[in-house]
Amino acid sequence: MQQLFEALKKRAEAFKPIGILLAGAGQMGTDLIVQLQQMVGMSLVSITVRSDFEKCFEALRVAGYAEEHWRVVSTSAHYADARQKNKIAVSDDVDLLLASDDIEVVIDATGHPESGAMIATKTIAAGKHIVMLNVETDVTVGRYLHYLARQKGVVYTGAAGDEPAAATELVFFARTLGLQVVAAGKGKNNAFDVAATPAQFEQAAIDRNMNPRVLTEFVDGTKTMVEMVALANATGLIIDVAGMHGPNASLENLSDVFRLRTEGGVLGREGVADFTVGKGVAPGVFCVVKAPHARISERLSDLHIGKGPLYTLHRPYHLTSIETPLSAAKAVLFGQPDLVPLQIPVAEVCVMAKRDLIPGEKLGRIGEGDYRGWAMDWSEAYSQSALPLGLAERALITKPVKKGELLTIVNCIPDETLLIVQLRRHQDALLCFSRGFGH
Repeated sequence: MQQLFEALKKRAEAFKPIGILLAGAGQMGTDLIVQLQQMVGMSLVSITVRSDFEKCFEALRVAGYAEEHWRVVSTSAHYADARQKNKIAVSDDVDLLLASDDIEVVIDATGHPESGAMIATKTIAAGKHIVMLNVETDVTVGRYLHYLARQKGVVYTGAAGDEPAAATELVFFARTLGLQVVAAGKGKNNAFDVAATPAQFEQAAIDRNMNPRVLTEFVDGTKTMVEMVALANATGLIIDVAGMHGPNASLENLSDVFRLRTEGGVLGREGVADFTVGKGVAPGVFCVVKAPHARISERLSDLHIGKGPLYTLHRPYHLTSIETPLSAAKAVLFGQPDLVPLQIPVAEVCVMAKRDLIPGEKLGRIGEGDYRGWAMDWSEAYSQSALPLGLAERALITKPVKKGELLTIVNCIPDETLLIVQLRRHQDALLCFSRGFGH
């Protein structure tokens, strides 16, 4: 971290801050606009939003910018003039913004699978690094986007501060020390209601300055499923049971609960990604480990990491968008990612119906009332032809689906006009080629 700080300081002293394009100006985007102001060696050059410019302007105001500090641009001449006057360029034309040499890295904070797919592919094609504060896109087509980025010689990475990256850091910290990882994951820091709909959370969302649909994605468990599958696919940890265990395990008894059933715990096997709804863990991440030697076990006990034979490493916080610029800096300065999916997947976020669905219906967005995310072992999801979560929006129901049933390519058809659906086809083809099987 000292090396990163010094490198950013040098960029600032040379008047060459890292140029950043931000995609999205919702809750996370607003946080990023504010955070980037606080850091040396980094500069918010431009913002792209799909249509709601006023929301973007409000985010800039929250950060302390006055109206003269930004300009809406629609041509390269407008952009050049805005940059000459040191204004933040705002546009719905991401291609226009990406054409600028001022931009070195893009942060996607849209949280929307299709938008993320579009932003990432355009960014990579333009030869820029991409930071995905958009786990929904990552768990669906991140493997293919990472492949494209490698071909282009740029960095594709998940975002520092988000639970998947924070937990992954703990996992590899433990593995580097020679500790055996039994389980790793997060504490769920809000209510858990699988039937939640946005209408139930309108006031709560207003109180927290959130979109009700986004809040619902957290409450119905979708976000947790997405995050833990991202963790699994970055580390090789597995999903022990469909939907994960999600026990009520407090910080004090994590290592008692996340152990094999034969040892009094809940696990059918070791090396899993999971979550807890118990007290004291959220908003942090954890890693339950086993020491390889009696002497190390003795030292861990002396250091109050646990009583053994299992121990809990705990990071008591994740700073989400506050930490995200670190990933942008590491990508530009060191060519280093914080979170990337492994070549071979181990987990999938599938789709479970929240209500009875009838043929002819088209599905809405994540966090609405049609469906929720459901984490599964990848091989199990593949064998059941389960629909990946990021392909659910605008999918057409072709056969009746009961509440609580999986959506599959048998009972619904993804919208083939969506870019993310097309990218998933390419990703699956690459996987089939590398593993030597057909679909």
